[in-house]
Amino acid sequence: MADLQVQPPITGENLDQAYEEIFAPWVKSMGLIDIEVSRGKASATLPQNANLQWANGATCGQAIMAAIDTVVSLAMATTEKFSKGTASQNTQFLRPALGEDLRIEVDVLRFGKVIAYAETKVFFVKSRDLVAHATNEFVF
Repeated sequence: MADLQVQPPITGENLDQAYEEIFAPWVKSMGLIDIEVSRGKASATLPQNANLQWANGATCGQAIMAAIDTVVSLAMATTEKFSKGTASQNTQFLRPALGEDLRIEVDVLRFGKVIAYAETKVFFVKSRDLVAHATNEFVF
């Protein structure tokens, strides 16, 4: 990550610049908003977006999984080093993501020397009903 202007850790102060530098244009086109970070934590809102929906209006699982991976990446970068990337993501979908914006909340459970583990919960913003749950493993 030597060519980046922003160096770890990602904080509230450098979050916007880091987000712009790190992520691909298609990731940014998902439209994540209200992004917040603190050490070992990150959250964001994925607004309803017709470009991310199935014919029935539900946000597709691929978009939710990409949003989860993006927010987990931010949580992983809240330490002094950037991860080398996602080793695994296991996502369970509990209900269709239909009709409300989604809030993605990540908690890093353990930062190891080489591996870090996180838990992600995806809720409807208004009702707070759980839509998806994921466990994530990143490599450093």
